[in-house]
Amino acid sequence: MTLSEKSVGIGITGSFCTFEKMIPQIVKIAEQCANLYSVFSINAQSIDSRFGKAEDYIQMLTEITRRQPITTIEDAEPIGPNNMFDIFLIAPCTGNTAAKLANAVIDTPVLMAAKAHLRGNKPVVISISTNDALGLNFKNIAALYNTKNIYFVPFGQDNYKQKPNSVTAQVDNIIPTMEMALEGKQIQPVICGPF
Repeated sequence: MTLSEKSVGIGITGSFCTFEKMIPQIVKIAEQCANLYSVFSINAQSIDSRFGKAEDYIQMLTEITRRQPITTIEDAEPIGPNNMFDIFLIAPCTGNTAAKLANAVIDTPVLMAAKAHLRGNKPVVISISTNDALGLNFKNIAALYNTKNIYFVPFGQDNYKQKPNSVTAQVDNIIPTMEMALEGKQIQPVICGPF
């Protein structure tokens, strides 16, 4: 199934080092889908890092989606009742966001959007990016992997020599993962070699 005629939500969380490589993927999604919305976590919308200013990313996503991002929990809550998205992508998804989602902690706009969307039995796709994936967060990723309607973009260790617990998704596989998730299928293989 393609993204054509679909409404897509994208949750942006604070894995700042992956923002730059996410933008081309978001542009591709925008070119394919009918409606695109962005949802920013509190950290993603407020923290300037060595990888760029938060306001610049907000402006970029506003231009790509042609609409203002969702930036509050209150504005994210109606996503489910209003049936806003066909699919919701969290990209990048930090270890913090994955841990909270796995444990039903809903304290950011992205987490509220995911919860609201999941209550309609619709797919959530996770593009993981965390230095702790193979550490304490391993159990949370496993819990999410076994949760109905949650799908993972294939991921692998990005720097196994210097950061052996670090994992990041293969962003080039975001759209294929979303297309399969719309059919209720997890793209395979999920775990890929180091890159």
